[in-house]
Amino acid sequence: MKTDLYFEDVVIDEVMTSPARTITPDDIAAFCALTEDFHPLHTDAEYAKSRGFSGLIAHGLYGLALMEGLKTSMKLYENTSIASLGWDAVRFRQPVLAGDTVRVSFNVIDKRLSSKPGRGVLTEAVRLLNQCDEVVIDARHAALVLSRHA
Repeated sequence: MKTDLYFEDVVIDEVMTSPARTITPDDIAAFCALTEDFHPLHTDAEYAKSRGFSGLIAHGLYGLALMEGLKTSMKLYENTSIASLGWDAVRFRQPVLAGDTVRVSFNVIDKRLSSKPGRGVLTEAVRLLNQCDEVVIDARHAALVLSRHA
């Protein structure tokens, strides 16, 4: 597995995939407690079913945060990351359910050197996939990483 990628090491359109993680009701409850979002869609499986879901659903923002965490677990930019510059075009395509096993698939679609020496900006197309290979969340992410050239 590649680790500590510098700007120059990144290959446009190379697809990278994270290890998988199964979402548990405890994960969803912990996110509820952390964010103070105790909407019944996230706390009451019967309520969620009454709204057309097959069970307890995770917060969309939990899924987005997990996307970043799963990418980080790959250690691609462990010592070369400077900052996240933001997320754009976030779409919640399907619910993330308790019991789903998800992973991140992403590729860099653009890169450019920063106006500051020794840095580069990467634009990533990021997808959260469930166990059926369905895209449940997709987004664009911009990241600032070290460049070998000052």
